[in-house]
Amino acid sequence: SLVPHDARTIRYPDPSIKVNDTIKVDIADSKILDHIKFEVGNLAMTTGGFNQGRVGIVSHREKHPGGYDILHLKDSRGHSFATRINNVFVLGHHDTPSVKLPPRNGIRLNIEEERQERIRKSS
Repeated sequence: SLVPHDARTIRYPDPSIKVNDTIKVDIADSKILDHIKFEVGNLAMTTGGFNQGRVGIVSHREKHPGGYDILHLKDSRGHSFATRINNVFVLGHHDTPSVKLPPRNGIRLNIEEERQERIRKSS
């Protein structure tokens, strides 16, 4: 059986679903509609840490036995960032999201860009 983050139990899941894969579930009858493998090249979002809310393509996974595995991602602007594997949620196959992305598509602005945006909104 499969136990997602909301503690429901899904019996007899597809055997190709592994740890950290993302599943799309029909809530009414608890059936798996789709699953996305947790692998290099897929689109992912960070859900915790300093880079929370950023979206990027998984580019590399560092394995640290006895410690936290580190995942390296690259956003659509070409900026690379890294976070613990527990802070990452896979959103789609390659660069196509399976869900609607947050404003600015998960791109973090630098200080100057944030300032210019605030000035533009206030005027």
